[in-house]
Amino acid sequence: MELIPKQIFFTKGVGIHKDKLASFELALRKAGIEKCNLVYVSSIFPPNCVIIPKAKGVKLIKPGQITFCVMARNETNEPNRLIASAVGLAVPKDRGHYGYISEYHSFGKTARKAGDYAEDLAATMLATTLGIAFDPDEAWDSRKQVYNATNYIFKSTNICQSAEGNKHGKWTTVIAAAVMLL
Repeated sequence: MELIPKQIFFTKGVGIHKDKLASFELALRKAGIEKCNLVYVSSIFPPNCVIIPKAKGVKLIKPGQITFCVMARNETNEPNRLIASAVGLAVPKDRGHYGYISEYHSFGKTARKAGDYAEDLAATMLATTLGIAFDPDEAWDSRKQVYNATNYIFKSTNICQSAEGNKHGKWTTVIAAAVMLL
């Protein structure tokens, strides 16, 4: 039995509630995946997988469906604490080869910084499997140029959700996910 996803979409959400679990549920609702039985998987973007828009992906999900995803999740009940969850993606030019999806959770980082970090992480994992030489201490923007110049990495991107903890101490949950469809 092969469980290789054919399609994938990216989504994000934030939820605020007095209860931690309800906060997570509200974040799932914002992301459009609350009706799924989510199974967390690791970081491989399947060969020949097609990225589809969130709106199309959400329509393909049936209530109760077992749904595989790479998810980043973070939560706080500390007022005004900045949290972020990001998923990064790196897809090789050769679509018959697998790519990488990364998840990243942070405190105190903006959405842009957390998203860039997740994207860098995915691209770095892909670059190492492709044998691309790079300086890991170099800034992300510089490495991104090196990756693009090699013609091995076709695309890298990220999706990130950030939020400040609710000022009244309610639970704030942020999620970002790559949702895989068979």
